[in-house]
Amino acid sequence: MSFYAYLFFSDGKCKEALTRYHEIFGGDLEVMTFGDLPPDAQTMPGAKPDHVMHAALKVGDALLMASDDPTGDGGARLGISVSYSAPDVETGKAAFDALCEGGEVQMPWEATFWSPGFGGCVDRWGVPWMVDVESDQSQP
Repeated sequence: MSFYAYLFFSDGKCKEALTRYHEIFGGDLEVMTFGDLPPDAQTMPGAKPDHVMHAALKVGDALLMASDDPTGDGGARLGISVSYSAPDVETGKAAFDALCEGGEVQMPWEATFWSPGFGGCVDRWGVPWMVDVESDQSQP
């Protein structure tokens, strides 16, 4: 069994956000817009042709999915964070810094008792992130 995050973006920002995540994490990005649907497919009220119906970023065994929310409110994002575990401190710090660009740092990047690197932020699209290092490396 697996659990995956599915994010909803307002104002047609899904493609922009997932493209940036693809730049940060690599992997394979697939994006389907409402305009890509067959003419007889049922769409959501308020959906524009350039809005994302479904996007998936696959990085190894990880999968982050998202779409635009045609209602425009993007849904609640309180009480959750997307968590990324980096293979080393350098990769973690680089991902954290990139996610923070244009966003807000909630907890600065630093060594903790559970990880040689950890930080929290809300990115420029309003998505909360936690970034840590998955191994027991020496403290930075």
